[in-house]
Order: sequence, then C-alpha cells, then structure tokens
Amino acid sequence: MAINSEPPDPESVARAYFGAVARRDLEAMEACFAPGAVDELHGLAELRVPGSFRSWFAALFAAFPDFDFEVLDVMGSGEKAAVRWRARGSFNGTGRFEGLEPNGAEIDIEGCDVLTVVEGRIQRLDAYLNGAEMARQLGALPPQGSLAERALTDALNLKTRLIGYLQARRS
Repeated sequence: MAINSEPPDPESVARAYFGAVARRDLEAMEACFAPGAVDELHGLAELRVPGSFRSWFAALFAAFPDFDFEVLDVMGSGEKAAVRWRARGSFNGTGRFEGLEPNGAEIDIEGCDVLTVVEGRIQRLDAYLNGAEMARQLGALPPQGSLAERALTDALNLKTRLIGYLQARRS
C-alpha cells in the first residue's frame, strides 16, 4: 500500500474547512489554518489564527444558534481555491453580533471566499459578501428602496452640500 505524502490540494482543504464551518466545529475550522494565517472578512473583520478567529466565530454561532452554511461551488487552481457559499440563520441567540443585540431577524446571504493554501493549510482567506444586504436583513439599515432609506440618502446628500458650502466660504 502506497502512502501519499503530498499535502491535500486547495480544493480539498476548502471542502474540509467549510465542512467544519457547516458543523460549527471551531477546533476543526482552526486546524485547517497555518499558524499566523489571516481570515479577512472584507468590510467586517480581520481575524488572526490563532487569536481573534475562534472568538469571532464562537460569537457568530452563539448569536445565530441555527446557523446553516451551504457550499454552492468550489473551484481550485494552483495554490488557490474559490468557494461560493450561502449562510442562513436566526439572530435570536445568546450573544451579540458585531455589537448588535439579538433581535430575531433572519439572514440569508451568499458570498465568495478565496483561499490561499500552502502545504495543505490555509495561509490566507479573503471572504467577500454584501455587508449592506446583511445589515438590512439584521435591521441595522433600512430596506432597500424604502422611505427610510430615501430619508437617509437625502440626509447624507444634505450633509455633503453643507460641507461643500462651508468649504467654499473658507476659500
């Protein structure tokens, strides 16, 4: 029987990691990363392994006790793997998420992660998702196209005009 000494390819590592996410298995998730690795959730958080990684995901799973994670597509080439995913859950757990208290809101979002894998371990993970849509679903932003959203847009435009006016007066 031949023993394969080759480290797993990036696609296999990605599948193992996201399988651990789906099981909410923090230990297995962290084991997929090389020490010192970075998991950057663009626009949301930059996590270090070890360090902030485990506590951030523990808080996520506490805030969304029914967190459901599904891999939609996986592609790999060279040292990279790309994973398109979908996450769903109810924000009704025991902990806060990104400073927000649980309010019973339902999330259903898709994203794409790009993993860099060297010698069978994740060195870097770049996660991309629509943060504004997630904030809308959590109730932190008003629904798209709503009167509240138009009012916020109008307020921002007023602020922009006032700043421009004040800058012009100083000149």
